[in-house]
Amino acid sequence: MRAPEFWAGPGRGGWKAAALSPLSAIWRLATRRRLARGIAFDPGIPVICIGNVTAGGTGKTPFALLVAARLAALGRRPHFLSRGHGGSAHGPLQVAGQGADVVGDEPLLLARVAPAWVARDRVAGARAIRAAGGNVIVMDDGFQNPALKKTLSFLVLDGGAGLGNGRVIPAGPLREDWAEARARAQAVVIVGAATRAMPDMGGLPALRAAIRPVDAGRFDGRRVLAFAGIGRPGKFFDSLAEAGAITVGTRAFADHHPYAPAEIEALREEARVLEATLVTTAKDAARLSGDMAEGIEVFEIGLAVDSPTLLDQLLGAALRD
Repeated sequence: MRAPEFWAGPGRGGWKAAALSPLSAIWRLATRRRLARGIAFDPGIPVICIGNVTAGGTGKTPFALLVAARLAALGRRPHFLSRGHGGSAHGPLQVAGQGADVVGDEPLLLARVAPAWVARDRVAGARAIRAAGGNVIVMDDGFQNPALKKTLSFLVLDGGAGLGNGRVIPAGPLREDWAEARARAQAVVIVGAATRAMPDMGGLPALRAAIRPVDAGRFDGRRVLAFAGIGRPGKFFDSLAEAGAITVGTRAFADHHPYAPAEIEALREEARVLEATLVTTAKDAARLSGDMAEGIEVFEIGLAVDSPTLLDQLLGAALRD
């Protein structure tokens, strides 16, 4: 499903958000109870959590990839742990040639950089990682999951969205109140230009991360028809335009959208009529099986942080702990 427009604001979201606020109180209470339940399992190796406080895409997966690369540079053997959203596997299962229908799209991207595991039961996943020789866990999401003891938690914010209207689901995009989430985190990451007011960081260190095309000149001057089924498709379309592409059309789908062959064929036909190249994200490409991916180009992106030294210091402190 797509996020409703009133989640983004302006203000507090108007009458629709106000009408849903009693349900937000129930969500808030349920989240607090879940987080307070039991004692978190300590797997005996560091757990680095890449989380967020809002529903939808913020840039968690690209930042998780960057963190794993830095951990490897520091001499560690990072393994990714994911719930595998959109996949059928309950796990623990190491990603090794399965399709997105089994493990989800994000784990397929993570497995390019380091071993990746899918586990609905995070404790079982952590045990499997340690048994397989991993000596640090990078969790893509899971900040609101209390099962594992986290050594270091990053909260990732989208600079163009911020906290939206500032309300909790379903009245707004927040998974929990910002102040409560901030109290459990050790650092904040702001992805992209901060075009919205950012919340009070409460003294937490903040990293700024910029989206960088892997091959900046590849689409310069080319006519493209872009499509994406991610949390914020507009961010992908903007990045493509910033890379010099001539965007003659865009098509947005819901996050993790499972593409049907007929949908892809319709996009191909539209691209032929427009005399354009069909382009999508790496995350979307992971969900295109067999011949569906033929002729579709992928716009690969990465993240660059403004202070690599601060990132290494945060990771180094977690590893020492």
